[in-house]
Amino acid sequence: MFFDLLTIRFLLKYMSRPLHFFGGFGVLGIMLGSIISTVLLVLKLLHPHQSLMDQHGPMFVVGAVMILAGIQMVAIGLLGELQVRHYHTMQNRAPYAVDRLVRLISPEEQSMLSDRD
Repeated sequence: MFFDLLTIRFLLKYMSRPLHFFGGFGVLGIMLGSIISTVLLVLKLLHPHQSLMDQHGPMFVVGAVMILAGIQMVAIGLLGELQVRHYHTMQNRAPYAVDRLVRLISPEEQSMLSDRD
């Protein structure tokens, strides 16, 4: 039941903009992986004679996987955006709906309206 609710929420909120969903996770993954990799690089530069893989090998793998997973999530979001765009162009519909029209009155029209009164 939880996954059904999650699916409905995804379809209602992110159906027309999947990059907002997948891109957020992708950027977060890239940032976390980059932070982990930067910390490991600083540790290697500060302690050049210690074996970094012996002490922090799993963290190196986690950082690399986070970066790659983030790139893949952004790519999935881009592919989703392309599919949504393709769907709307094949339907000859706009990917949006106009809620209401707001028309501004030019100064000439304003003077014409005030002259009538």
